[in-house]
Amino acid sequence: MSNVRIRGIYTTALTQRLREEFRVVQASPPIRRRFDPEFAADEYDASVETTDDRQGAGVVGDPETVARVADDLASLGVDTFRWPDPTPRGAVFDAAVSDTLGGGAVVDLGDREGYLSFGKVDRRIDEGDRVRVQVHEPVAPWADHRPVLGTQLQAFGGVASLSTGIDKVVASGDDATRTELARTTEMLPTEVPDDWGVRWEYAADEAGMDAMDDALGRAVERAEVIDAGLADAPDSPSEGSRTDLPRRLVAPEETTWLWFGRESRFALDAERREVTTTMPGHHRVKAAHESASAAVDFVEDLWADMGADGDGADGDSADGDAAEEFPTGAALRQFGPAAGDRLEIRHGKPDGRCFSLGRGEVTECAPDEGKVTLRREMSGRGTYDALGTPRERGDVAVTKFREGRWWYPTLYRSDEGESKGTYVNVCTPVELFPEVARYVDLHVDVVKFPDGGVERVDDDELDAAVEAGEIAPPLAEKARSVASSVERALK
Repeated sequence: MSNVRIRGIYTTALTQRLREEFRVVQASPPIRRRFDPEFAADEYDASVETTDDRQGAGVVGDPETVARVADDLASLGVDTFRWPDPTPRGAVFDAAVSDTLGGGAVVDLGDREGYLSFGKVDRRIDEGDRVRVQVHEPVAPWADHRPVLGTQLQAFGGVASLSTGIDKVVASGDDATRTELARTTEMLPTEVPDDWGVRWEYAADEAGMDAMDDALGRAVERAEVIDAGLADAPDSPSEGSRTDLPRRLVAPEETTWLWFGRESRFALDAERREVTTTMPGHHRVKAAHESASAAVDFVEDLWADMGADGDGADGDSADGDAAEEFPTGAALRQFGPAAGDRLEIRHGKPDGRCFSLGRGEVTECAPDEGKVTLRREMSGRGTYDALGTPRERGDVAVTKFREGRWWYPTLYRSDEGESKGTYVNVCTPVELFPEVARYVDLHVDVVKFPDGGVERVDDDELDAAVEAGEIAPPLAEKARSVASSVERALK
């Protein structure tokens, strides 16, 4: 049974979901309190961590275990998306600098770009220079920043890591702890390869001798994979033709990203409810804003003190639709958005990318109905997609969102109030967070022209996304069904 470590706001739900097929290790104190098993401090085969923006999770580690975990989580809900990362943690590239910023360089890794801080390079680098880099911190494809790169090689782990940047034993904690771990390292039978130093992570504090040696052995194996992968590589990234760059030389681990949509978060609520008191929309609220976590914890503690179990406030099983039970009004009133706020539209794509469609002013907000109206002033160039009408300075776009709805309309008008058409975007259920409206575009859309004509567009793009494996067939069928309903309603 493979070992899995889980961190972040989805930890309880994912522990409940994965613990039958995987051995959960390095559990946090709250997880230990909520589950009966004794969790070992052993090294993980794969680590599952919530992304910084709380919208999904990254799975990193042994390729086989990563694939199995990702397969399981991809089936959470119809609006769960999965993307393998072409720049996984630990991967080593020979690449070229494509740009320089104030504190570092942008490095072209092929399918993605990475960021290399000048402080991690022992020489001056400029645009066009060739570098050998390793991915130290992978980043979700929808994030607005790049994976973090380094020039010192690392073999990552949760108990023990190795690094070419150190020539001794490094550990967290006070001097006594570091001294003890250094002595323990000398006693372990596993030998560390030349040019690599040991870094003991926080989890080493609770690991026994056998677990520490096993963790060190796993780190050594990853280091040996890296050494073997570089053995046949050119001595320097500057050797060979520029057209050969970028080259991925070795990747000892895999990284896969999962984006959880609104329905996926409700599915995670159900998993968590099997373990502990869980309010409807627990993960939806926590994903909205960091400050929401404390509010959710307070409500659930109060709920538990009032005698509720994990199923409902009255102790009975919650058989209703979780989406209908979600306290939309309370969430929007407490955390926003509200009338007068500025709201950004984050337009996700099925291939993992995410774009901003700009910010607008919230002109109307009906929290109890989960409705928000957004007004944006448009720039004056080009035409509106699929509508073909000119885009001119002074035009206004009025977008109407409703929490949980699989579509939203945008009405375009001139500065004189003349209609330039309506564009209805079909997407995964809209989530209204304090500063952004989020969803993933499902390609197929419906437009209504100024003369009243209605047309469904981009079915071919949806078909192509299904063929490419970016959209699962059940989700595609849902998108087509929604588009058909919208088309009929507009005619």
